[in-house]
Amino acid sequence: MLTIRKSDDRGHADHGWLKSRHSFSFAGYYDPAHMEWGNLRVINEDFIAPGTGFGTHGHRDMEIITYVISGELTHKDSLGNGTTIPAGDVQRMSAGIGVMHSEFNHAPDDTTHLLQIWITPRENGIAPGYEQKSFATTEKNGRLRRIASPDGADESVSLHADATLYAGLLNGSDSVTLPLDPARKTYVHLVRGTLDINEHHLQAGDAALLAAESVLTLSHGCDAEVLVFDLAA
Repeated sequence: MLTIRKSDDRGHADHGWLKSRHSFSFAGYYDPAHMEWGNLRVINEDFIAPGTGFGTHGHRDMEIITYVISGELTHKDSLGNGTTIPAGDVQRMSAGIGVMHSEFNHAPDDTTHLLQIWITPRENGIAPGYEQKSFATTEKNGRLRRIASPDGADESVSLHADATLYAGLLNGSDSVTLPLDPARKTYVHLVRGTLDINEHHLQAGDAALLAAESVLTLSHGCDAEVLVFDLAA
């Protein structure tokens, strides 16, 4: 089974300083047909205006991945971390028993464009943790590069969750085939460009939800940046 979710079908929020698209129910957006997919709970596409951001707030019992598409994000948390996340970096924050943090775009002129991703952990009540790694464009050109996994394989960030995340950049004749376990779920989010997913055409912001499928084929990309999630069912 493969289902396409179009970009415009997502939830939308406009707070002035923050414009966001919600792939799953979040805050004021509620859609019982789109609560989660496997253990993937949130994908928010956020546009943060220059000089603004999220003040200090808390999370618990969630694996949170920040994937910056353009611009930069400054992160500070109660664990003592204070970092800048540029495009190409992946941040993993394990909220565990509880963590407080803030996120700001300090650029005077540039909007920060990012994806905030939440994945349900294997267990609750763990110690909070933080990790940030950079992945060069060359590592993602024409292939799927593992960027998050349960065991930190291939120098990816480590998740306390049964999920693996890949990122790829595909253009022209690039083609990638990924074997799938039909007992698991797969989620494909097209960050930008256009791309064919098992012969279904996707545009920026579109997603493909796969269950009981044995193979994923990505082809005919045009400046495509894509995220692929292998998820517990």
